[in-house]
Amino acid sequence: MKRTLTILALLGALLQAAQERFDMKVRNYFFAGLAGDATSLQQGMEICEEILAQDPKQAEPLVWHGMGLVARSRDAFQKGDQQTGITLWDRGLKEMDQAVEIAPDSLGVRIVRGAVLLTATHYLHNLDVERPLIEKGISDYEKAYSVQGPGLSHLGTHKSGELMLGLADGYSRLGDQGKARAWFERIQKELPGTSYEKSAAAWLENGTLPPAQAGCLSCHTSK
Repeated sequence: MKRTLTILALLGALLQAAQERFDMKVRNYFFAGLAGDATSLQQGMEICEEILAQDPKQAEPLVWHGMGLVARSRDAFQKGDQQTGITLWDRGLKEMDQAVEIAPDSLGVRIVRGAVLLTATHYLHNLDVERPLIEKGISDYEKAYSVQGPGLSHLGTHKSGELMLGLADGYSRLGDQGKARAWFERIQKELPGTSYEKSAAAWLENGTLPPAQAGCLSCHTSK
């Protein structure tokens, strides 16, 4: 549940910066679904499936549908149905990857995949499995950063903080301490007095962050 809420808040904040409109059609269904409302998740999936039935190369419906499959895989794992969970997880990852291949420059696609991967990998506890997924998540956030430009102040505290913290923690988990340190030091400099600065200070002192400090900070108060 903590992982789900983190993904919801990340997507809610970062997609506002993407200025993409498809997410407005489905996000409430998926957010409710990821929080445990199976009926809402089904509604969101059906919207995506109707569009994909007409054009399977619609990237945004595809990436959201992939995220929905990942959510369903979680439910299967929790019920002890490992085979179904693995099948849904693999299908979800494949669909999100296909969406990025179709629209590699779409923030509405890259942010969805990046948020899911950078959050979910905190809970896999297998570096061999995590590494390629973290690398993909970082590539998504790096793409978002390149589109937004080197100055992120126009995004506001929460959006810029989530983007920088996701990159910083992702690089740290990959063992690239130089890039991680550069991002954490930038957070300290640009976001003083925020929860992001506290996370940065914790990493700079300890060299690691628990998942609770690695994303989804100040979700309900920052602008």
